Amino acid sequence: MDFELSDEHRMIQKTVRDFCETEIEPIAQEIEEEHRFPDEIFDQLAELDMMGVPISEEYGGLGGDTLMYSLVAEEIGRVSGSVGLSYVAHVSLASKPLELFGTEEQKERWLRPLAEGEHMGGWALTEPGSGSDASDMDTTAEKREAEAAGRSGVAAAKDGDEWVLNGTKQFITNANEAGSVLVKAVTDTDAGYDGISTFIVDPQEDDGFEVTTVWDKMGLNASPTCEIQLENVRVSEDRLLGETGDGWDQTKKTLDGGRISIAALSTGLAQGAYDHAKEYSQEREQFGQPISEFDAIRDKLVDMHRKIERARLLTHQAATTYDAGEPVTRESALAKLDASEAAREVAEDAVQVLGGYGYTTDFAPQRFYRDAKLMEIGEGTSEIQHLVIGRELGL
Repeated sequence: MDFELSDEHRMIQKTVRDFCETEIEPIAQEIEEEHRFPDEIFDQLAELDMMGVPISEEYGGLGGDTLMYSLVAEEIGRVSGSVGLSYVAHVSLASKPLELFGTEEQKERWLRPLAEGEHMGGWALTEPGSGSDASDMDTTAEKREAEAAGRSGVAAAKDGDEWVLNGTKQFITNANEAGSVLVKAVTDTDAGYDGISTFIVDPQEDDGFEVTTVWDKMGLNASPTCEIQLENVRVSEDRLLGETGDGWDQTKKTLDGGRISIAALSTGLAQGAYDHAKEYSQEREQFGQPISEFDAIRDKLVDMHRKIERARLLTHQAATTYDAGEPVTRESALAKLDASEAAREVAEDAVQVLGGYGYTTDFAPQRFYRDAKLMEIGEGTSEIQHLVIGRELGL
């Protein structure tokens, strides 16, 4: 598969890299310590036309391909995991499904503001009890009056020409900043996977939508991770994305692209950690020479570089396969698995290279180390990626 970068790809990459180094990197630790979502950064990304890179120009996007989007995600991740996480959730989870599955009216009403950066978007799949089995929604889905709604889990019940949503969603990125959230809910309890549907919810306007928790986390604290409660949230028929029962197929297709996003973000985190470790190793002297000249440090840096290059190649292969319209489940899971583990391993080694300084917040590797761990959990754990890849291999 040929995934050589074009001049346009390189131009976008350089534009975003310059922006990240100038605008994001100087505040990356500050926003993390303050647990502050950096609205100004996303406003500036919108001005650069980066909030809808792989979305058609017809709906306000840049009209780029997935490979270009991966380059952007990597560059952001190289300086801030938090900004990168909110960015990829906005693009691959909140925006892309609207382009893939929405009606023309839905794209104009809901996709355009996302692609143009008017507001952030969210995607609500996980529930408190679902864990890695994301399809296991503790829900009801019977036709009834709205007043009868209110069981545990997420319920979607037909009420005339409206739907009434009830339940709890967990670990939802951007939910407290979002202008729209795509919510997965069961509409037929007897249909299994075919009983799940997707609804477009407006957190600002739809009564009954409440963010009940914004989690303090090990890392990535400038990217909000929320619990949301839906209590008799009434949405009209035109808020159904696709047809009833399409939700799980939509989810699988969305995750194929989402895993490429996490692979790109992970590659960026690894690259950022490596850059700091390499620079430090060439400046720090012990026993009369830079520590980069000692075999132990040099070999560690070489291994870090090797892991990053492998992750990047797998990510670009997956992105190019996706752009070619070919099946990409194996490639995206493989890229996500490898890159996320590389991010954690490289970041840990970066901390080690810096020694005691690497453990302080005066230096960036500790932030990359904490941020990288989520990459092995979100969008399917490493264990789930092994399961997905095994199935694709017929094992």
